Amino acid sequence: MKSLFVTSEAYPFAVSGGLGDVAGALPAALRKRFVGCRVVMPLYEDVPQHLRDGMQFIGSISVPVAWRRQYCGIFETKVGGVTYYLLDNQYYFKRAGLYGYYDDAERFAFFARAALEILPVIDYIPDIIHCNDWQTALLPVYHSLIYAHKPGYENIKTLLTIHNIQYQGKYGYDVLEDVFGIPSYAHSLLDYDGCANILKGGIESANAVNTVSPTYAKEIMDPWFSYGLDGILKERAWKLSGIINGIDTEVYNPATDSMIEANYSADDMAGKAVNKAALQKAMGLPQNPDVPLIGIVTRLVSQKGLDLVQYAMEHLLEQDVQFVILGSGDWAYENYFTQMAEKYPEKLGLKIGFIPTLAHQIYAGADLFLMPSKFEPCGLAQLVALRYGTLPIVRETGGLKDTIVDCGDPNGYGFTFQTYNGDDMADAVQRALSLYADKSAWNAAVSRAMAQDNSWNASAGEYIKLYKSIVEG
Repeated sequence: MKSLFVTSEAYPFAVSGGLGDVAGALPAALRKRFVGCRVVMPLYEDVPQHLRDGMQFIGSISVPVAWRRQYCGIFETKVGGVTYYLLDNQYYFKRAGLYGYYDDAERFAFFARAALEILPVIDYIPDIIHCNDWQTALLPVYHSLIYAHKPGYENIKTLLTIHNIQYQGKYGYDVLEDVFGIPSYAHSLLDYDGCANILKGGIESANAVNTVSPTYAKEIMDPWFSYGLDGILKERAWKLSGIINGIDTEVYNPATDSMIEANYSADDMAGKAVNKAALQKAMGLPQNPDVPLIGIVTRLVSQKGLDLVQYAMEHLLEQDVQFVILGSGDWAYENYFTQMAEKYPEKLGLKIGFIPTLAHQIYAGADLFLMPSKFEPCGLAQLVALRYGTLPIVRETGGLKDTIVDCGDPNGYGFTFQTYNGDDMADAVQRALSLYADKSAWNAAVSRAMAQDNSWNASAGEYIKLYKSIVEG
């Protein structure tokens, strides 16, 4: 079986979020399971020069974009055994950053159409094209309307993965013909709630749709989570499923991680205490091995449940506990946590920004990891925390619910709460602090946490099952 993974970002070329990490890891995991997988993405200006130097120009084509045609250069390279095709058009992609431009609709309409047009040039006809988020959701639309009956394209199936339904690609109706080239008889594919909605078009047109966790697949049929798309998702529930993401267990491995103070493993945990002391020192906190240390690595935005943290923070800081926080985002949260760090300098260490090395040090040095998200399609931080023997405290939503078992269960390795409520979150923290005081029970929970298999290998197996069901169905 052969797949083509079409994405607007991928590690190590250009990354803005979780999609880039998935696109950098899942194709390699599929190849290890003997599934052919190649990746297509835009050649952004942000792609580093040392990666450009390894690319080979293999040709160019003219891509139809509604009534006009645009140049598309095709560059090929390999990373980790995976073949990547980076599509070049300087008018669309020679800009700083990946998204947020006035003409994103046209940029990614071009990209979706180009990903289909290059197949004869690269001599690769996949069984399934795996699209991701709204930036590639026009591809299933174009395939069903224009390509499905063309030689070489007729047996291709399409899968659309929704990584975060909040971002849908909504535009005025004028883009349908003038920018997308969608004929009037097919406007209904994208027409939704008074606008042209690209993600809705992809949901309608793809052979199957999935999200990045089973619980999130259920949640997005609820208006609370769907950002308006619950109606169409309920109608198309038969094609919707969820597969949890994995993490790169080589990048996140406490036994080999070069970013942390001391390496350790489930068989020899001595380095965990060394990392805790180093983290406390780096964040200006007293180096006390007995005080429970809670880590937070996040974007400082409301989605991440920070209003719950804000509600309970001073009450929690009155206890024998320390916090370390790394993140950036909304000014209100940055200002609040800055004030708390100044008010409780021996209990709260704060770093505004995102520093990958410090993130690894928090995963390795903290005892607990707080992640009380309002919604979380999958979440990777809780999986990384488990890998480092740092027990997560999470709200039961999306992938957090699917991946963390509360220590109230004999097989538990984290702490969960259900309702989006500050008192309930604080209660989960209290239960975590109580278990921390029972070293025997605590160490057993840490061992269970580190024994969890959250590698991409397991997730790749589920994607292969889904691919087969689509191709054979």
